[in-house]
Amino acid sequence: MRLYLLALNPTDSVSEGFLPAAARLGLDVTVLTDQPEAHRRAHPETEVLECDVRDHRAVVTRISTHHRPDAVFTNSDHLQAQAALAAGYFGLPAKDWRAALATKDKAEMRRRLAAAGVDTVWSAELTEPVAPDDAPYPCVLKPREGVASEDVVLVDDDEQLTTHAKEILERRPGAVLLVEEYLQGELYTLETLGDGHVRHVLGGFHTELSPPPYFIEERLTFVPAHPEPVVAQVLAQLDALGVGFGACHTEFVVHAGRARIIEVNYRAIGDQCDLLLARLLDTPLFELILRVHLGERLPSGLGTRRDGAARLDYPCADRAGTLTDAPPAQELTVDGVHLTYRPLRSPGERHELYRTNRDYLGVLRAVGTDQATVDRVSAGFLAARRWEIQP
Repeated sequence: MRLYLLALNPTDSVSEGFLPAAARLGLDVTVLTDQPEAHRRAHPETEVLECDVRDHRAVVTRISTHHRPDAVFTNSDHLQAQAALAAGYFGLPAKDWRAALATKDKAEMRRRLAAAGVDTVWSAELTEPVAPDDAPYPCVLKPREGVASEDVVLVDDDEQLTTHAKEILERRPGAVLLVEEYLQGELYTLETLGDGHVRHVLGGFHTELSPPPYFIEERLTFVPAHPEPVVAQVLAQLDALGVGFGACHTEFVVHAGRARIIEVNYRAIGDQCDLLLARLLDTPLFELILRVHLGERLPSGLGTRRDGAARLDYPCADRAGTLTDAPPAQELTVDGVHLTYRPLRSPGERHELYRTNRDYLGVLRAVGTDQATVDRVSAGFLAARRWEIQP
């Protein structure tokens, strides 16, 4: 059976998750990408073909002139609609392309949720740095189709909004920005996996952010089960968007018992959280996701382990400069907590300060059975290491 995997740049989710899972399933894999050399370096034993993967017509043509597909899949935020359209063209299991589009386009997501009567958030689209007359400050300004907190900023008045909008539009010519009311509450995620008939809730995370006005995710702590009323509210909003096939990573806030979606990433959670989740739940998560796209039904119960505790920490650069000292990759067990540290930058690399997850220097994954112990061991590991940045 042949799996076509659409990708932009190589990611840990693909390299350490989906490609090994496809090998365990005995699949022949063809990676379609607009960055073929990067994938050939990262996956030298995998077939890689160049393709304009942002254009679903180019994807269809590339597949039609190669081998017959059994599944078309992507874990990229940017390519969900293209993969859905291509899979649908070949009569293969797929997400509804309309749901893929509505979750990627944050303005359309707001319109869909409001039309369904499940949540209404004030928002406006901007193509030039002009503040709307009725903006209910504070507001969040962000690219309409952005990812990873890139160019997401809290603004308190017209002057801040227009200044930041001008800066972003200069970096992103032709982009459309979204300004929306700031939603109060603690930030959480909900991780789901469905086959169009049954949907499993895998748990979620509590997300700790950098101080405003930016929104960098600095730590995520696993939440085995959110309160049932909260889960019901989030699932109702996902239903209104037509989300229910494959993996989905939903970010939402809870304030006074009300759950309100921030954004929906119609894919598996990234930044190595998916790798942690597979280990924590002791379940073949990546294989299950691929099996759904091959047309298999999910079992009524996944048999996931429910006694685990976990968190992820992301040491971040706090200034521009060259990384001169940093810990190497490590894997160890301390007091029953399994730690996996992976560097995301190498000593000698110079970077600007981005105020996004591109500032991450590394990621620490910690899995155990007691949250207090996980927290203590993680804090101890980080305190004993140093990351040095010189101008």
